[in-house]
Amino acid sequence: MTDIKSYVNQNKERFLNELFSLLKIPSISADKAYKTDILKTADFVKESLLKAGCSLAEVCETPGNPIVYGEKIIDVNLPTILVYGHYDVQPADPINLWDSPPFEPVIKPTDIHPDGAIFARGACDDKGQMYMHVKALEYMTATNNLTCNVKFMIEGEEEVGSPSLEWYVKRNQEKLANDVILISDTGMISNQQPSITTGLRGLSYLEVEVTGPNRDLHSGLYGGAVANPINILIKMIASLHDENNHITIPGFYDNIKIFTDAERTEMEKAPFSLDAYKKALAIDDVDGEVGYSTNERSSIRPTLDVNGIWGGYTGEGAKTVIASKAYAKISMRLVVGQDNQVISELFEKHFKSIAPKSVTIKVTNLHGGMAYEMPTDNIGYQAAAKALQESFGVPSIPQYSGGSIPIVALFENELKSKSILMGFGLNSDAIHSPNEHFGVFNFLKGIETIPLFYKYYAKLFKES
Repeated sequence: MTDIKSYVNQNKERFLNELFSLLKIPSISADKAYKTDILKTADFVKESLLKAGCSLAEVCETPGNPIVYGEKIIDVNLPTILVYGHYDVQPADPINLWDSPPFEPVIKPTDIHPDGAIFARGACDDKGQMYMHVKALEYMTATNNLTCNVKFMIEGEEEVGSPSLEWYVKRNQEKLANDVILISDTGMISNQQPSITTGLRGLSYLEVEVTGPNRDLHSGLYGGAVANPINILIKMIASLHDENNHITIPGFYDNIKIFTDAERTEMEKAPFSLDAYKKALAIDDVDGEVGYSTNERSSIRPTLDVNGIWGGYTGEGAKTVIASKAYAKISMRLVVGQDNQVISELFEKHFKSIAPKSVTIKVTNLHGGMAYEMPTDNIGYQAAAKALQESFGVPSIPQYSGGSIPIVALFENELKSKSILMGFGLNSDAIHSPNEHFGVFNFLKGIETIPLFYKYYAKLFKES
């Protein structure tokens, strides 16, 4: 019987070529102009699941982009693993900062990936990581090594907040019934040190609009006499942090989880080089909330960031106007104890309270989700730890992630299942940025490791 390493080596080029075909489709969910490509990608995923061994695969309509469902049920007495992933990707802008076209995947060596990395939008987030599970299923069915029932739910709206996923999950609870949910949409510490994400931050994402005069005005005739919405917006945003980078919204920190000194000491054991971190980002120093390390600031502490700001004239040359309106998009990463809806309400109340009477404020809540914490005594976590140790040869480290996957809390509420976040990406993979990439090593290592999770989960399930 062919072992997983041999199977991957024998089929490496085919696996990469198939992934390249998937990456070439610009399935951008934020732009309706790519709707045809979204549908094309959903069909590609469906056909890939059938070829990999699913006995059923279908493209399911939702109020938004379709969800691809697949299943391989081998024995109703065995545990069922639900694999979640997404086939949609972020916009590729700014295109001019890419070293190669974002939807023409290429493999190039890097310092971290000397054997090559796949450069393309979606390479890591999440097409490459999602496709690892498809190829792992192919191996398990082709070699009769499938130890659990498996279901797939691959959505097409994750990058815009998964607006249709709750609709789908609530209407298909029996269909989606499972014992554990397996997700690879996160990362690990390094190619030498695997880790399992045990915590995710929540999210509140808003857009603010500041309106002054009823039209753009001549800055000579009106400058100094009429409120400038751009100037005011900048001042308002600046006031949202104090001199210690502490967020100033009243009630923002109420009820958040405070980690003990012992817990913080344990987290600091994860390998981390501040010098390498700064070098990779081409910055001279780090910044953030006083009293916390860089790793803590980006994982267990809440944040508030401006993601975009605009207004007035931004074209070539000069146009001397006072803009009628100014806008900003603001995201807040939240931690355990913070409710995203409550935080959004606190933000809106505070933002309106600090605005001068010369402008009006509109706040639009775009999307959000709750933080998530995974207990390490769960058999799903233990199966992932055993799989990673066998695959990498060293014990994995539990790690909090600064990212947000709002649907994880949804799954626990609706499907009553724990989610195991076993990702194979790296922080340096430039997800959501130009030159996104995913190591060839990571892609193939994921395919090798996933069947081990099935093996150990079936064993632990039987013993429990």
